[in-house]
Amino acid sequence: MQWRVKPVLPVTKLMGAVAIVVLTVAFAGNDPIRWAIALVVALALAGWALRDLVVPVRLAADASGVTVVAGFARRRHLPWSAVERVRVDRRTHRGLRSELLELDTGDAIYVFSAHDLGALPEDVVVALADLRSDSAPA
Repeated sequence: MQWRVKPVLPVTKLMGAVAIVVLTVAFAGNDPIRWAIALVVALALAGWALRDLVVPVRLAADASGVTVVAGFARRRHLPWSAVERVRVDRRTHRGLRSELLELDTGDAIYVFSAHDLGALPEDVVVALADLRSDSAPA
């Protein structure tokens, strides 16, 4: 099983980068500060979109364990024995609710949003629990 970024996200990020460049050309004039800020923001958005294109699968699981993306594009395989806890972290802040999937290995916590997974974190937790119980020794 694998969970990946929805294709619309990198496209939206790239469109945002292009929009920033277009707006800068239209309104910044010869102001080097505005150009520098726009360039930094556009490059950051493009880099973020590039990560989504290069490493679209953020989480994969099989009978041997889970594979997560760590850092910009590095993958790390974690056997089920290394995964101490899988849970959904729910928070409400200023009326906005967020849900994040947390994989706790004791040494590190890997956090995934619904946008990273292309699915609701609660659904992923259920799928991981089923896969983990199926792969447990009898």
